[in-house]
Amino acid sequence: MANIPIWPGSSSFKPGDTPFGFYDYNPDFQIDADKVAKFCALRLGYPIENVELQDINFYTAFEEAVTVYSNVLFAYKQREDYLSIEGSKYSYEETQVDFSDALITPNLQPIINLSQQYGTWAGVGGNVDWYSGSVNLTASVQDYDLNEWASSVGLTGSDVEIMKIFYEPKPASFEFLGGLGYSGAAIAMFGDSAGLTAYGGNQFLMMPLSFDLQAIQQVEMYRDVLFSNHTFQLINNKLRIFPIPGSNDSGGKIWFEYMLKSDEFCVSIDVDPKKISNISQVPYRNVDYDSINSVGRAWIFEYTLALVKEMLGYVRGKYTQVPIPGAEVTLNQADLLTSATDDKNKLIDRLRDYFDSTSRQSLLERRSAESDARMNELDKVPMVIYVG
Repeated sequence: MANIPIWPGSSSFKPGDTPFGFYDYNPDFQIDADKVAKFCALRLGYPIENVELQDINFYTAFEEAVTVYSNVLFAYKQREDYLSIEGSKYSYEETQVDFSDALITPNLQPIINLSQQYGTWAGVGGNVDWYSGSVNLTASVQDYDLNEWASSVGLTGSDVEIMKIFYEPKPASFEFLGGLGYSGAAIAMFGDSAGLTAYGGNQFLMMPLSFDLQAIQQVEMYRDVLFSNHTFQLINNKLRIFPIPGSNDSGGKIWFEYMLKSDEFCVSIDVDPKKISNISQVPYRNVDYDSINSVGRAWIFEYTLALVKEMLGYVRGKYTQVPIPGAEVTLNQADLLTSATDDKNKLIDRLRDYFDSTSRQSLLERRSAESDARMNELDKVPMVIYVG
């Protein structure tokens, strides 16, 4: 049987001793490489037991352990930050962006993108145009075929999606001012209603335009629900008006707003090759070893030991028994492989649990629970009674 190389009891790391060289020039990695080699050998029974590995085997396991830690760490960081960085650029001309050490501030861009889609259907925004059309009311005629209207404007009924139907009302701003028109009283009433408080003369405390829009929307809602001259039923672009239009309605118009179905479900596609469109494009590198704290390094040392056990198990698996003078020694290959697999799985689970417990969601839930507990405790504190 060929001689099996035995670990000599010491090692001296130098750049190039690991397969990929990810961390070879990091001073902290260089110092810890030999310490980890000795730690693993001692945990495997050296010097009482021979360890059939060389220093490069220990260094390989150490490099892999740091890389696994880095991958799990950045996988969780990607999960936390992806909604905020999707669509951002990872390359500017020849400069590659690096998110590894970046502090990503959560933003509202995904919500804004989603709200644009809701805005399209609600008629308050979005990125799809709404168009308007109308049909003339005729006395005693209750049903109107909007497919015929579509044909008259060069469309078909299947081209349009009717979004809103209304009877030609006065502008909501007119109803907002009432029958006062644009008199001084109306302006004063408008100012008070819209939150424009007069200080005398023509000076007003200005409020955001959104206040005016909300007031006008309120008028529109009241008008649509309570004061509409007609109601309607729309089935397959067949419009039925209630009550049946009378002679006073003849010549009036029923207006409607619609979208083109070709635009309705149009997907916005950005094909910029330098923008992040999937998780694999997020620019993370391997973690800097010297930035890993003692908690992370302790995990790396344990995971290195598990990998070394696995290596040693494969080596000893080549030789079931080793002859010695007067006897044979049976090697523990199966025990090493089983122990290594269990240790690796437990360590990965422990690391993931740790990152889960420090996720943004978990921290917010914990803070909420602490706040509730603090309030419950304060509720039990009696109020101070002052006498005198």
